[in-house]
Amino acid sequence: MKRPIFLTIAMLGVLLAACSGHCKEDAVSCTPVGKHGKLAVQGTFLVDEKGDTVVLRGVSYGWHNWHAKYYNAGTVRTLAGDWNCTVLRAAMGVEPTNAYLQQPDRAVQCVTTVADAAIEQGIYVIIDWHSHRIHLPEAKAFFTQMATRYKGVPNVIYEIFNEPIDDSWTEVKAYSEEVIRTIRSIEPDALILVGTPHWDQDIHLAADNPIQGHKNIAYTLHFYAATHKDELRTRADYALSKGLPLFVSECAATEATGNGELNVDEWVAWVNWMEAHRISWVTWSVNDKDESSAMILKGVSPEGRWKDRDLKEWGRMIRTELKGSI
Repeated sequence: MKRPIFLTIAMLGVLLAACSGHCKEDAVSCTPVGKHGKLAVQGTFLVDEKGDTVVLRGVSYGWHNWHAKYYNAGTVRTLAGDWNCTVLRAAMGVEPTNAYLQQPDRAVQCVTTVADAAIEQGIYVIIDWHSHRIHLPEAKAFFTQMATRYKGVPNVIYEIFNEPIDDSWTEVKAYSEEVIRTIRSIEPDALILVGTPHWDQDIHLAADNPIQGHKNIAYTLHFYAATHKDELRTRADYALSKGLPLFVSECAATEATGNGELNVDEWVAWVNWMEAHRISWVTWSVNDKDESSAMILKGVSPEGRWKDRDLKEWGRMIRTELKGSI
């Protein structure tokens, strides 16, 4: 496999240090992107350049407009090197105060800082339009900028609508088709993640009326295990049976609010289900908010290098899960 030409000498040095003693091949090829390269959708599976099935596992940052201090290269190095993440999600807030619609330059800086660091570490990164409503002109402008910046870079995945709430599948589908065409006019091959109605839970609607004429797209399913249980897994089974490729770009063991007790039994049931179906998953989230799904304790450095004592229960649980993943 050819080495990605976008890697600089400095990047190679970082990768060599990370892989020293653990990889018989060169430093680039022992990273997730070096091993798998460009991703594609084949049936309901995500596959690599060799056609082998790939399951990505990682974590999402919190809304950048509230948790920008974590959007730095140090956290990326920690999550890639210590937590064993193969994918990170940069959740760029769109609508709230000081988010993209009000401060686009700051938003882009946060996202690209994480994306550039993920590329340097040789892992995948999801650029997430973290919105609950349709903003078509702004989304097209943003993804034009991102696709132009990262054209040909196999690390980058585009999530074009975080969680539609009130919009119908007809509306979300029309919006998605427009944004997909925008990205494809620049970047013909990158993986694109499409949101589904009702906080990414009405995947059955997309299964019955999927987007046509575009390759390498998957549909996002979000769950919070203390709230979403067998009923949502059954709905997901239906979507898979219809041939709909799924990607869990946000999940946690908490209630849907992001708070409440961790339901470990349901979390294990979800992990077993995702692994059985070879579905990639990303957990919520890297921040120190006063809620159960936040992984970091208050007062801890936002630059990474966290130990177990720096993490909340959910953070410790996910770090252990990811470090044990293959």
